[in-house]
Amino acid sequence: MSAPVIETPRLRLRHHVASDLEALCDLFETDRSEFMGGPISRVHAWRWIASEVAMWDLMGHGSWGIETHDGHFLGQIGIMRPPHFPEREIGWTLLEGAEGKGYASEAAVGVLDWAWMQGFETLVSYIHPSNSRSITLAERLGAVHDPDAELPVNETRDETLVYRHVPDRDGSPEAYA
Repeated sequence: MSAPVIETPRLRLRHHVASDLEALCDLFETDRSEFMGGPISRVHAWRWIASEVAMWDLMGHGSWGIETHDGHFLGQIGIMRPPHFPEREIGWTLLEGAEGKGYASEAAVGVLDWAWMQGFETLVSYIHPSNSRSITLAERLGAVHDPDAELPVNETRDETLVYRHVPDRDGSPEAYA
């Protein structure tokens, strides 16, 4: 199963292609990946990202490549639940130069809309407490800190905050637009 294409005003979220993995592996080898479990080796990053792509076949959700309508690759967003996650997570990462332009927010609104239309009742974002940019984005999207949520295996509250996303009261995604 391929990721469905989601169109937003400036972006296309689509199934990954091989060149996406190369750009993301480059990112994961740098210090910019510190809040995403990195830096990690290219081999480890390739396997990690490929597993997120494969989640589409295994779970009916996974990661999307984020690109502009003219085809410029910007990063990744996805709904993932690897075996060590107690819940499905919406997570995002942008390549250097794509941050600060509202792309992550726009992509997240598109993915949340898709998730609510699929009948998902909640998603979480697992965020390192020092990752102020992701915390700000999660809050802008309407997520609230859930201090009682179960953490991923072997993670502590000192290294992981859980932000909970839910559709607005009538079940529509309009609160996120």
